[in-house]
Amino acid sequence: MADYCDLAPGHPFHGPYHDHDYGFPVEDDATLFERLVLEINQAGLSWLTVLKKREAFFEAFRGFDIDRVAAFDDDDRARLLSDASIIRNRLKVDAAIHNAQVVQQLQQEYGSFRAWLDAHHPRPHGDWVKLFKRTFRFTGPEIVNEFLMSTGYLSGAHRDDCPVQAQVLAAAPPWAR
Repeated sequence: MADYCDLAPGHPFHGPYHDHDYGFPVEDDATLFERLVLEINQAGLSWLTVLKKREAFFEAFRGFDIDRVAAFDDDDRARLLSDASIIRNRLKVDAAIHNAQVVQQLQQEYGSFRAWLDAHHPRPHGDWVKLFKRTFRFTGPEIVNEFLMSTGYLSGAHRDDCPVQAQVLAAAPPWAR
């Protein structure tokens, strides 16, 4: 089976994500939160399904504004669950709202979601999974792995011979520091 570095280039959805997002360090909390929500929504589905709906998720979750999502109420939940442009799964919607509230707490305690991640980096994958399971909802081993790889906290997003890997390394992701 070919890997992402073989399949993504030139693809209308995978290509831009592979070339500009996947594995690069993320500076802002809204983007970190977006990646967490997208990875949670990928569970049981293809990544292509999520990427095709990425813009709709951005709109539905109000630009992944953490404070806005954390304040979502029953009307917002109903809106999300009736929105055919996103993945309508009650557990995933509830996890996104709950996790936004958790990120708010992490921001109060650490200054930012990113600072919380930095405070716990580096650690082995298994320890990350335990930490995420204690902290967030709907975060199993694969979700945690992909979230951390996509945001530069774990290596493995690109092969060493992938041209994007040099760009990722130049951006100094946490795993390479």
